[in-house]
Formats: sequence, structure tokens, C-alpha cells
Amino acid sequence: MRAGYKIIPVNPTVKEVLGMTSYPSLSAVPEPVEIVDVFRRSEEVLPVIDEAIKIKAKAIWLQEGVVSEEAAKRVKAAGLLFVQDQ
Repeated sequence: MRAGYKIIPVNPTVKEVLGMTSYPSLSAVPEPVEIVDVFRRSEEVLPVIDEAIKIKAKAIWLQEGVVSEEAAKRVKAAGLLFVQDQ
């Protein structure tokens, strides 16, 4: 945020993050989403990946320690940029 990026929180368990509305799903975000930054355990990323592909995000980034070869296959097949474990 300090660097000028717009962040849209998505978390089904909270309504607000850092004073911003948190949406229950990617599909509920009322504007286009370019990058989906995933902070979930590796075994929990596939539903997020599928939804990111569905909303036509441009890139998906799985944080350090998060690895899913199946996610990598799905994202590559959809033609999105993909980063994992970084």
C-alpha cells in the first residue's frame, strides 16, 4: 500500500482488514483483480486458483513455503503468470 498498490482483502472470516472491506471470495470483488496473492497452506490453494482463473486474474502468487504442482499446471494451462514459494 505504501508503494501505491491497491490491495483488496479477500477473507471469508472477516468483514474488514486494515480499515478496508474484506470480500468473502474473489468472485465477490466488484472490480477487476490483476494479481491474486495467496496466503494459504499448499493443500488449500486449488479452490483459490480455480476462482482466480474464473475471474480472469492476470497473475497468481503463492507465498514462500506454498507449493502446488497441480496449481502450477492449472495456471499454466489458463495462460496466467505464476509464482510459487517466493
